[in-house]
Amino acid sequence: MIISASRRTDIPSYFSEWFFHRLEEGYVLVRNPMNAHQISKVSLQPEVVDGIVFWTKNPAPMLKRLDGLEKYNYYFQFTLTAYGPEVEKGIPSKNKAVIPVFQQLSKTIGKERVVWRYDPIFFSEVYTLEYHCRYFEVLASKLAQYTEKCTVSFLDIYRNMARNVKPLGIRPLAAEEQVELMGRFVGIAEKYNIYIDTCTEAHDFSKLGVVPAHCIDKSRFERIGGYRLNIGKDKNQRNGCGCIESIDIGAYNTCRNGCLYCYANHSDRSIDNNFRRHNTKSPLLTGEINEKDMIKEKNAKSNVDGQMFLFGS
Repeated sequence: MIISASRRTDIPSYFSEWFFHRLEEGYVLVRNPMNAHQISKVSLQPEVVDGIVFWTKNPAPMLKRLDGLEKYNYYFQFTLTAYGPEVEKGIPSKNKAVIPVFQQLSKTIGKERVVWRYDPIFFSEVYTLEYHCRYFEVLASKLAQYTEKCTVSFLDIYRNMARNVKPLGIRPLAAEEQVELMGRFVGIAEKYNIYIDTCTEAHDFSKLGVVPAHCIDKSRFERIGGYRLNIGKDKNQRNGCGCIESIDIGAYNTCRNGCLYCYANHSDRSIDNNFRRHNTKSPLLTGEINEKDMIKEKNAKSNVDGQMFLFGS
């Protein structure tokens, strides 16, 4: 079983104390986002958790507690873009805070456990093709020793985020512009010994040597853990997603990164309410169990294929 922590919110940034409490208790409760009274009880016991993927833009609160993960195989999907505070309102200074955290995390756990994400990409009067290329190289030069690859994607504007992104003046991207940007990114990345893949993109960039990403990645877990996994593709994700099956333990409308392009948040009022209802000792990320809730235990089992192996054997 793979745990996703989390596509729905930034657990390392805002809920790391809660997360480590859940590891100590050995389970977590997760509300169904489509039916709030359906709650899943998910085991976090090391015997059944084959890996954890952390999604974050600033895991600083976790840095001093990484020894609490020693029984688990894990890696980080670390988003670091060149957008300013008018786009990513809650992110601290990239130069003074986020880049040093990225570097420190990689030094501590190894660069194979820190995947750089430069996404989502959009164009506007400010954020032009030239802007992205210039600052992508700045970031690549600073992260070259601390990651193996960069996953990129172009922004998809969903209905629940259209109002938030309107002030940014985002303009549509032609296929030719996407290809040009990707080609220039590839050239920059190669200079710094980083390779690029794409997250759920409709366009085929294979002529540039760019393949689709597997953000929750079977092969990365096998390499990190020294095991083989018998696990299939996640059928609950978008078409084109290469991720393996996982259980997400986050909740929507709980992240305070304030990124205007975020699909997981649509109401500042809901975010504030959920934060007020957060209890670090609760099995739920936000709120408490009530009499209308129905709790069902998830079938938890390891997908490790018996015998350990040396990667590449």
